[in-house]
Amino acid sequence: MMKSKFLSNLGLAMRAGKLVTGDEGVMAAVKSGDAKLVIIAEDAAANTSKKMSDKCSTYHVPVLVYGSREQLGTSIGKADRVVIAVTDKGFAQMLEKVWKLPEVQAIE
Repeated sequence: MMKSKFLSNLGLAMRAGKLVTGDEGVMAAVKSGDAKLVIIAEDAAANTSKKMSDKCSTYHVPVLVYGSREQLGTSIGKADRVVIAVTDKGFAQMLEKVWKLPEVQAIE
């Protein structure tokens, strides 16, 4: 439940034009202060993950590690994506809120 809502909200942010993808674009958004949240795929290379996490820590940008590169790409209607920056505070807060929700268990 939470996962599909998270990915759905990520797609909504993409349609609103509030995402930046790719190493260089995300790094530029972090450095300029435009990035409000960075999402890194669970299957990102260790070097990429460390580089992004360190840069986000320096610039005080929250980081979420979530899903595969395929899941992230599919949710925003693009090819595989390893890193995504959310540039809108409202969308960033919405994604963080969904991220913190406990998964709902179906009662049978």
